[in-house]
Amino acid sequence: MPGIIEQKLTELEISLPEAAAPQGNYVPWVKTGNLVFLSGQVALIDGTMHFPGTVGVDVSLEDAQQTARLCAINLIAQLKNACDGDLDRVVQCVKLGGFVNGTPEFKDHPKVVNGASDLMVGVFGDKGRHARFAVGASALPLGASVEVDAVFEIA
Repeated sequence: MPGIIEQKLTELEISLPEAAAPQGNYVPWVKTGNLVFLSGQVALIDGTMHFPGTVGVDVSLEDAQQTARLCAINLIAQLKNACDGDLDRVVQCVKLGGFVNGTPEFKDHPKVVNGASDLMVGVFGDKGRHARFAVGASALPLGASVEVDAVFEIA
């Protein structure tokens, strides 16, 4: 029988992808005590980068928000692995970090990262509320327009 979070994902019509393999010399997550530190995730789904490029040139604000949402879905896929398949072990989303590849004039980084924040609250409810940062970057791995990392507390 699926858990509460799995049921919520189904209600939201979210199907978690296979968690992506690392693209370098790092691991996708590390558990220490009750904390899970998740490596940054981009909007790479089934080997295809969604909305690559620079926000404000190649990618609209709305598409960048969707990209942040996809990053958050990839984070949840990694988190599920870290929780041995049981997302009901989540106690709290502690922190999200959002990186946005935007033009020097682009100033709406927080609006972009809201795509990830809104998803966490939508999936985990109050346990999804978190501290965060949203910053600009001149380039991101694999040409991504957005990358998001996270820290979760689990039982």
